[in-house]
Amino acid sequence: MRLDDEQESSHFEVQDGRGGGGGGLGGGLGMLLPLIGSKFGCGGIAVVLVIMVVMGINPLSLIGGGGGGQPVQTQRPATTELTDIQRTSLKVLGSTERRWDEIFTASGEQYPPPTLVFYSQNGQSGCGAAQAAMGPFYCPADQRIYIDTDFFNEMETRFNAPGDFPIGYIIAHEVGHHIQTITGQADRIRKAQQSASEAEGNALQVQMELQADCYAGVWAARDTNLMEAGDLEEGMRAAEAIGDDTLQKAAGRRPVPESFTHGSSAQRMAWLRKGLSTGDPAQCDTFKGVV
Repeated sequence: MRLDDEQESSHFEVQDGRGGGGGGLGGGLGMLLPLIGSKFGCGGIAVVLVIMVVMGINPLSLIGGGGGGQPVQTQRPATTELTDIQRTSLKVLGSTERRWDEIFTASGEQYPPPTLVFYSQNGQSGCGAAQAAMGPFYCPADQRIYIDTDFFNEMETRFNAPGDFPIGYIIAHEVGHHIQTITGQADRIRKAQQSASEAEGNALQVQMELQADCYAGVWAARDTNLMEAGDLEEGMRAAEAIGDDTLQKAAGRRPVPESFTHGSSAQRMAWLRKGLSTGDPAQCDTFKGVV
């Protein structure tokens, strides 16, 4: 990718080794209560609330915990030296901000960009603990993207997806989840999941992930000056490497579609390619015929 002249986003934070404040266990449970209620009923929620009281957590802190809650306060020392991967990530984020701002402005709306939070091994988000094993993720409670940048080294070594476009794809995918949140799509799907079976809930989550893949393609299609020869192939390799069926096979398991939460390799490549070929977020309706 041609990122040398790209302006870095200023919307970032760096958590120190202790993680940031805020959010914590209460925020994480606030996100989980709807799921607990859908599976175990009011009795299950009552048990969780009792446990919170015993642990000294105020249950009232969960009110409004699943929406756009207060940002997590993290550390960004003035002397922080960013790594090359972090700077690449911020250039990608800056590019997504400009492209999605154009899309929202064309519809007479404002685009509120997410914040990218870098942490090492362990951190803290508005959705609970952030851990390297979780991979990059978006937290709707504080509208932040959390990344342990060692994951990008893992993309190259473990998943055989080298190059800088996979970095762009991963960040743009998480930005796609931000788009789903600020447009209300994510809330609608979560409500549908509360009354769904486990398999149905997984299927809805797959559509969420595939739409985020498509949105990542939309970003790349609208910033073609960044694309270089070979970038498309790098993106397809990355999408293939993190498909549920590929990951299950790599773990020595037989792929079970009903357990998929992100989509098969073929699905992920197809929706990334659709976004790249159309550049139109309206073409990313993965829920057509599903909900």
